Amino acid sequence: MAFALEHAWHHHKRRVIVGIPYTSIIEQTAAEYKKVFGEENVLEHHSKLDPDRETFKNRLASENWDMPIVVTTNVQLFESLFASRTSTCRKLHNLVNSIIIFDEAQMLPPEYLKPILSVLHGLVMHFGVSLVLCTATQPALSGPIGSPPVQFKGLPDVSEIIDDPVTMAETFERVEIVIPSDTSIKSTWEQIACELQQYEQLLCIVNSRRDCRELHSLMPLGTIHLSGLMCAEERSDVISEIKEKLNDGAPIRVVSTQLVEAGVDIDFPVVYRALAGFDSLAQAAGRCNREGKLTPSGRLGKVVVFEPPRPAPAGLLRKGQDAGREILRTRNPKNLSPDLFNDYFQLFYGRVNDFDRPRFHDRLVTDARMFQFQFRTFAEIFHLIDDVEQKGIIVWFKNEHVDSQELIESLRSKGPERWLMRKLQRFIVNVPERLDNELQRKSLIEDVHGFSVQFSPGLYRPGLGLLADVSTWDPGMFIL
Repeated sequence: MAFALEHAWHHHKRRVIVGIPYTSIIEQTAAEYKKVFGEENVLEHHSKLDPDRETFKNRLASENWDMPIVVTTNVQLFESLFASRTSTCRKLHNLVNSIIIFDEAQMLPPEYLKPILSVLHGLVMHFGVSLVLCTATQPALSGPIGSPPVQFKGLPDVSEIIDDPVTMAETFERVEIVIPSDTSIKSTWEQIACELQQYEQLLCIVNSRRDCRELHSLMPLGTIHLSGLMCAEERSDVISEIKEKLNDGAPIRVVSTQLVEAGVDIDFPVVYRALAGFDSLAQAAGRCNREGKLTPSGRLGKVVVFEPPRPAPAGLLRKGQDAGREILRTRNPKNLSPDLFNDYFQLFYGRVNDFDRPRFHDRLVTDARMFQFQFRTFAEIFHLIDDVEQKGIIVWFKNEHVDSQELIESLRSKGPERWLMRKLQRFIVNVPERLDNELQRKSLIEDVHGFSVQFSPGLYRPGLGLLADVSTWDPGMFIL
């Protein structure tokens, strides 16, 4: 933001737009910006905005992004850029002469990189937009990307805004990386659980919900479980509890999926990470000695990488894990230098089979000279979050602020009013559609005005989340 403000001053830019991959990061980022710039200058625009905090002015600004600072999701930004409906496109004129910051730029989905980089290049070339790709794990998005036959040209004329990234990375080194001597030897969950119990304050990050629950079941009573099987409201409560215990110096052990990696502001002295892509390993390291509290005493945080009992879920996570394993075999890195990530992403992108899932080139480029643009078709299939085979279940959860069962009763009596559905989003757990169907058949959930709602009292347990029979689930579905 400091760079963006100075850049805007010198080049007469109109606004700063911050694109963020997850709503959990948006809420904390927008809150910090509002403290500095004032509520009236910051628009927080995402699907889970609390309706109690949404004013008429904010709702109007959300339609056209007419504020100096806009904090939004990558989904909102790119699906607006590729939309075919006037209501969604209404904000696009305000991208002109702006600065767009992409926080956690490594989270841009590889299957959509070709259309994403093409439209970003177009914004820079023709609409006076400046782009900032902001991340500790800079992806290789310039030059040739991928391997033939899917290789394509990335962004041209990319420059660093930091004078010497390598020296700065060395200066800010806060962790030591402990890697397995032989990546062909897998650890058992029992072995990992035994190691974790040596530490009073520890975070362990694994590759799937299933792994998280299995490892957590082997840990001592009081160990915290954190995964996407828990609704957003409970996850927020748990993260607040983690921060409080860390600040108090109290003993705390956490087993989590990778949902804590992207921007969640927690600081452990020791982090264990199941082998994954190097972007994930670096993000995990960002939760270790994050505030540099160990540095004055001459110590570094400890990040231990281990080979888990089973591979990461098939798809991009598996490709990242395989690329990370190959880097470990050839380089044996002791720290996370910028050149390491360049090598990793080139290797990772070389394994990607398709950078243009929605067929951007066919639908919006090839026949452009004949004005045969397939805008509507492309907009209908461009979805950064692939929720086609996912269903959301509204679960029972309450804390001192809200009780989802009261909201469910309002849904039952009043129907899906806009304010109500916004509130209920905090209590949704996403599952594969076939599991939703199975839970319906077993009368564990019910249909209320077209929405799946918990019906059985034992289906959701605070601290563990949704308790459907996870042993029957496809491991590939257990991502976060």
